[in-house]
Amino acid sequence: MADNDTTPPAATGFEPAAPLKTAGVNFNPESNASAESGTSSDATDNATSTSPKQAIKDGAAKVQQQATDKIYALADDGKARAGNALDQFAQLLTDAAAQVDEKLGEQYGQYARSAADTVTGFSGQIKDKQIDDLLDDARAFVRNSPAVAIGVAAALGFVAARVVQSGLDPRDA
Repeated sequence: MADNDTTPPAATGFEPAAPLKTAGVNFNPESNASAESGTSSDATDNATSTSPKQAIKDGAAKVQQQATDKIYALADDGKARAGNALDQFAQLLTDAAAQVDEKLGEQYGQYARSAADTVTGFSGQIKDKQIDDLLDDARAFVRNSPAVAIGVAAALGFVAARVVQSGLDPRDA
């Protein structure tokens, strides 16, 4: 058989596969009707259905929206936990202020109460703001003080590495 011969080989037993149909989208480029049923309602459905690219884009957009919703829910939960932790820290400072009054004097106890008030105010600000507002504030902070932001990130990375490392060290070996 010549290389440029376009006639199909005889008696090879080769049958072309049926057209693919997934999620109501016909992937058969030769026909709008399904090879399985051939009804006119399938042709109408395929005419009004989206293209495969659009179906993929729609699916990706749906997954992206679900991921965004989950991230916002987790961030909101983290915001509430951070606010509660700051409230507990402020209470600890307030309790310590009385002991500082006794041991070092009232002037130094007032510093502890002032710090507790500042932490309480910061906690209230975090609880009152939306996640988007907090992200905007963080972006503005990084824009205005990039060196401080890098230092804070490095310190947090160091603390996180120490926490992970301490969790991996066998204590009872």
